[in-house]
Amino acid sequence: MSLNRFQKKQNSRELNANFELSGLTLEELADRTGFSTDRLEAALSVVRTYDPADCWLVRDVLEQAVIDAGKTPVPFTVLSEDKRSSAEMWFAYRRPW
Repeated sequence: MSLNRFQKKQNSRELNANFELSGLTLEELADRTGFSTDRLEAALSVVRTYDPADCWLVRDVLEQAVIDAGKTPVPFTVLSEDKRSSAEMWFAYRRPW
């Protein structure tokens, strides 16, 4: 499962929109994911050095954080629920809980 340039940009927009809605700081999100801030920034930016499994974990943590904040998450169109089983087959996807 490889993302094209458009999908990477779209995914980054969706991740960052939910990051903003979550109200978390970068350090708080890093603590919840167990990632360094550099690794987290790579996942949020979906840059060349990103790990797809990291993006899925960040996605799930952010979605829950937005819900916990009493808000509605921005829908994920690239990392959508219907693609989760493919993600689990392609790489070492892990759930945050």
